[in-house]
Amino acid sequence: MAKKDYYQVLGCSRTASAEEIKKAYRKLALQHHPDRNRDNPEAEERFKEASEAYSVLGNSEKRQVYDQYGIEGLRAGGGSDFGFFSDSIFSDFGDILGDMFGFGGGFAGGRQRRGPRKGSDLGLEVTLTLEETFLGIEREIEVERERNCDACDGSGSAPGHDAETCRKCGGSGSVRVSQGFFSMATACPSCSGRGKVITHACAKCRGLGRQRESKKIKVSFPAGIDEGNRLRVAGEGEGGRQGGAPGDLYVVVRVKPDPRFQRHGQDLLLQLPISFSQAALGDLVSAETFEGAEKIKIPAGTQNGHILKIKNKGFRQVNRWSRGDLLVQVQVVTPRNLTRQESELFRQLREIEAGKGQHAVEGDRVN
Repeated sequence: MAKKDYYQVLGCSRTASAEEIKKAYRKLALQHHPDRNRDNPEAEERFKEASEAYSVLGNSEKRQVYDQYGIEGLRAGGGSDFGFFSDSIFSDFGDILGDMFGFGGGFAGGRQRRGPRKGSDLGLEVTLTLEETFLGIEREIEVERERNCDACDGSGSAPGHDAETCRKCGGSGSVRVSQGFFSMATACPSCSGRGKVITHACAKCRGLGRQRESKKIKVSFPAGIDEGNRLRVAGEGEGGRQGGAPGDLYVVVRVKPDPRFQRHGQDLLLQLPISFSQAALGDLVSAETFEGAEKIKIPAGTQNGHILKIKNKGFRQVNRWSRGDLLVQVQVVTPRNLTRQESELFRQLREIEAGKGQHAVEGDRVN
């Protein structure tokens, strides 16, 4: 291996850029990794060769020495033929090799992420009436979430006691583990990658640094909001870790069916029952809507199922001035339990209608 040209191993020219060298190594590492070629010794050897080549050419200082003095220059500087399994290499390719071979992206050290971390987002559903979506409403909702323990401020240690540096990993959060012919860094089992060990646990959270809480918050649902719409309430999700910002709360709207009204886009549909006489003669009727009583003019001769439109009386478009229409669908109701007088009037009407029909027939005969 020492006699081979590292550029030739990776299939790159001596003028290749750092990105081109990285891409070439990725391709070879994925192609020849032993876990993908368990019964192929040649693939294992090619993987070793490619990794050794990249350990040199992927490092700007080593590459400069190699270009000037060759492999002997690296050895003179105390390098080893198989010192290529460094944290930097695994950091570059943890996303590819780690995910492919079961290391979950922790190939570069397996340690737990440190520093501020944003809390997780939460989601819940809230059911509103159709009237509430029409007018808009402010609703108080209760959220169950996780926050830093208020007794230890999320540290997990009892007040007055600090976490100690992990003795096994020396505070790095990772340890080296041999895997066949190579070694890798993984999360320290003693501190779970934190680099610190809690010796005096907080009594309130038992060392977890977190606690559950229930909080009531007010959420404003704007007029015109619809089924399936989602509202984002910033900062009301899970609490952040290590001083990180809290997550957000997402509220999904569900709408309860209304016995009198239906929604069709931005239009509000109302079923309006009227009598035979109102349909035949016309009338001015009053109907209760979500915004109070509305005067509706019924034209003479209105048929059952006919829809009357009242402009700009429907749903508002969220955050806009425009509105839909109020659609009034007429339902001509057949009367029941007639009085004697009503029955007599309907009989007279029937005779008149029959007479009209007879005259029409006779007129047809004459013509």
